[in-house]
Amino acid sequence: MPSHSNGNVSMAYFQDFVLEGFGGGLETQALLFAVFLALYMVTVLGNILMIIVITLDARLHSPMYFFLKNLSFVDLCYSSVIAPNALANFFSSSKVITFAGCATQFFFLSLLATTEGFLLGVMAYDRFMAICSPLRYPITMCQSACTRLVLGAYCGGCFNSVVQTSFTFHLPFCSSNRINHFFCDVPPLLQIACGNTAINELLLFGICGFMIVGVTFVILISYGYITVTILRMRSGAGRRKIFSTCGSHMTAVTLFFGTLFVMYAQPGAIESMEQGKVVSVFYTLVIPMLNPLIYSLRNKDVKEALWRLGQKHVTM
Repeated sequence: MPSHSNGNVSMAYFQDFVLEGFGGGLETQALLFAVFLALYMVTVLGNILMIIVITLDARLHSPMYFFLKNLSFVDLCYSSVIAPNALANFFSSSKVITFAGCATQFFFLSLLATTEGFLLGVMAYDRFMAICSPLRYPITMCQSACTRLVLGAYCGGCFNSVVQTSFTFHLPFCSSNRINHFFCDVPPLLQIACGNTAINELLLFGICGFMIVGVTFVILISYGYITVTILRMRSGAGRRKIFSTCGSHMTAVTLFFGTLFVMYAQPGAIESMEQGKVVSVFYTLVIPMLNPLIYSLRNKDVKEALWRLGQKHVTM
């Protein structure tokens, strides 16, 4: 623990953090371990299966499923940044994470969370083009355009992650090294910083608020036009198929951005750590687990692809 003298005040800077996680005795920790393990296993299996099905089934080689495959990849990585370390800490006596390890975990968490938000916006734009401009769709959403949109989502995530990580881990952590959370995140880190965190809080609320409002605006405009187009359709079967596809996406959007808003984009989010832990479980483990289920159970094409893949496996 290096020391730094500032006038008459000597401050000690911590090189390791302790992730306090959840309270409770051994039985509580065992129960939480089982819950986290179950959520993580379903998340891994569901997202890997979604990636495999979309890759192997030629009928799913379209822009919508290209974006969905990337969403599954992000969800898989997203939960893997958090869950393994959290699982190991349930029965660990020290629960120590190094400064570099904490910064790395936070960097990838921020990168993947922001990327997922932008991907959901891209998927809404894709549905808007497919439904409202079907004749222009093959040209507008060609393979190169889809690749650029995905790369743009990752670049946006990288930008936010670099900014948030740089500003957060340049703060002096000298008051305590105990993080009141089960992973490294901005709100609990700001609580133990002994410097001025006003700029960090402004960046947190500003960037997250801008991202949520901006992407939500794109999604609402897209689905506004989609709704008008659907209402003009005469085919009941066409309406049902579109509502099914768009309903899955809107469910995923509502879950993701609703929890992000509660956690990061409202005043007082920094102080409510106990609530933050529960919300964090939801958006780091529950939502990545639910997304493959939402898109497979409510999507006829995915269900048929799963059935075909199962038939191939049986006949081999």
